[in-house]
Amino acid sequence: MMNPRSASLLTRALLLVAFAISIGSCGARRPASTTVSSTPQAIQPVAGHLLIVGGGQLGPEITQRFVALAGGPDALIVVIPTAGEDSAYTGTWTGLAWLRTAGARNILVRHTRSRRIAETDSFASPIRKAGGVWFPGGRHWRLVDSYLDTRTERELHALLARGGVIGGSSAGASIQASYLVRGAREGNTIMMAPGYERGFAFLTGTAIDQHVTARNRQLDLQPVVKRFPSLLGIGLDEGTAIDVHGALAEVIGRGMMFVHNGHDPLPVDTPYVTLRAGQWYDLAQRRRATAATTNGQR
Repeated sequence: MMNPRSASLLTRALLLVAFAISIGSCGARRPASTTVSSTPQAIQPVAGHLLIVGGGQLGPEITQRFVALAGGPDALIVVIPTAGEDSAYTGTWTGLAWLRTAGARNILVRHTRSRRIAETDSFASPIRKAGGVWFPGGRHWRLVDSYLDTRTERELHALLARGGVIGGSSAGASIQASYLVRGAREGNTIMMAPGYERGFAFLTGTAIDQHVTARNRQLDLQPVVKRFPSLLGIGLDEGTAIDVHGALAEVIGRGMMFVHNGHDPLPVDTPYVTLRAGQWYDLAQRRRATAATTNGQR
């Protein structure tokens, strides 16, 4: 029979082995810093395109635009479904059906829960060949845990810099902002979650919310922009997108874009302005734009 001291040593050894295995398989849980910078960040022009969608069913005006911006049906499109719950995703995943319906023929899925893997060139290198990357919905914190401050995120910024498109819906929309809303592990009703406040900053100086009218979220960005007055708050309805290029955002789809903390005069009864399909917003000036003021930037 094992004496108490030996049993204690064996237990400690087993715990250390289990910890080492978990670290080796999953990598570090989060990057060193996921809090938002206190330094105000201006909205920088986007070299490529961002197609930011408020969740829900996507109409052909959104899906076909994404495929076209990526370079057409034969362009490589990388899908990163890590916000979802599944541990693995394959090329037969049903979440790719909309892309195939929109004409895409060259689709690659990249998914990992390990930051160590996200740091490898073998994982990130397909993004260098892609015309577009898409982030489906799910939980925002999973994207932070896997990709923030990794080689994969750096390749995504490089794709934008060379004129590619990054799109995403729901959580895949919010992650594109510099300030991440609804990032809490505890639940998506928490707007500001310490430790999960940094997005990928494809669109700097912003916080992006989604499912606005469907989930009665019209006012949810107000506490965020009051706490961080330099941020522009953008809310999007389901089935609604903004196509951002340069400093201009074009609204497409069936619902509305909600802008908090802009410079347009506010309606009497709401702290935000709304835009619908076919309307434009100048993100740098924080004002509505018209076809005449877009100045041929599209």
